[in-house]
Amino acid sequence: LADVGDIVAKDQVLATLSRSTLELQETEAFASLASARAGIAQGEAQLVEAEAAEAEARRVAERTEKLREQGTAPQAQLDNATAAATSAAARVTVALEGLEAARAQLALAEARLDNIRLQLSRTDVKAPVAGKIIARNAKLGAVATAAGEPMFVIVRDGELELRADVAEADVLRLAEDQPAQLRAVGMASSMTGHVRLVEPTINPQTRLGRARIAIDDEAALRSGMYVEAEVTVAAREGLAVPLTALATSNGNLSVLRVVDGVVERVEVKAGIREGAHVEILEGLSAGDQVVAKAGAFVRAGDRINPVLAADKLN
Repeated sequence: LADVGDIVAKDQVLATLSRSTLELQETEAFASLASARAGIAQGEAQLVEAEAAEAEARRVAERTEKLREQGTAPQAQLDNATAAATSAAARVTVALEGLEAARAQLALAEARLDNIRLQLSRTDVKAPVAGKIIARNAKLGAVATAAGEPMFVIVRDGELELRADVAEADVLRLAEDQPAQLRAVGMASSMTGHVRLVEPTINPQTRLGRARIAIDDEAALRSGMYVEAEVTVAAREGLAVPLTALATSNGNLSVLRVVDGVVERVEVKAGIREGAHVEILEGLSAGDQVVAKAGAFVRAGDRINPVLAADKLN
């Protein structure tokens, strides 16, 4: 048996199922095939014999009918000859039906033999793809069933992918080929990847969707590890402010801007969000100063002495 960790090629034999029962059935199928062929030969011989007898009976009946017309043969003799011809024709029909039945038996025997040969070819369990075996449930002497666990689990070409659960609200924002950053528990650095597939359904119990993320360099990962991913759904250069700078009133977003030490409230239009920052599409200009924190203690019209952060809006 192939084992966990083995690198296998496509169509490589991983295990072999018992062939003894199938080989016995194959021997029986060969015998049935030979018997069916013998039955056809016998049926063909019987048909030839019946056709010859039918032809002879028909000639006798025709000759007797002429003799009857000439008055040299009695009616009873003609009746007997006609009955014999009819009986011979019936035997031809029976022989034909017997030959067709023998041919059907031959076709059945051939089909049974083909089926057994197909089952024999499947006793070699082959790798459907090239890759690395990461699990083996097959055991010597165990009964193989289609309903049980897979005998082997193979990672195609050794590649791993992340099956990520995604909140229902975020599923529609995902698309194939979007870049992703992945982080595994216990790993100091992140890995890169991209969205390979967004599954089209939502789990009705958990209300979660699922995305499959291909990993560019999965050498440090193992199947079954817990990995988090951040997918970039859109990227633009523009103005951004901290989320803590935004306020909401009557459905409108606004920030507190500081001009010459005086606070004023400015309505803004927000764009994409990344981490603790949000894009500002309208309402502010590069270089504007906004109140990033403590906005609840500052009102429009207040005069303040702002403490500048390391960077202005960028």
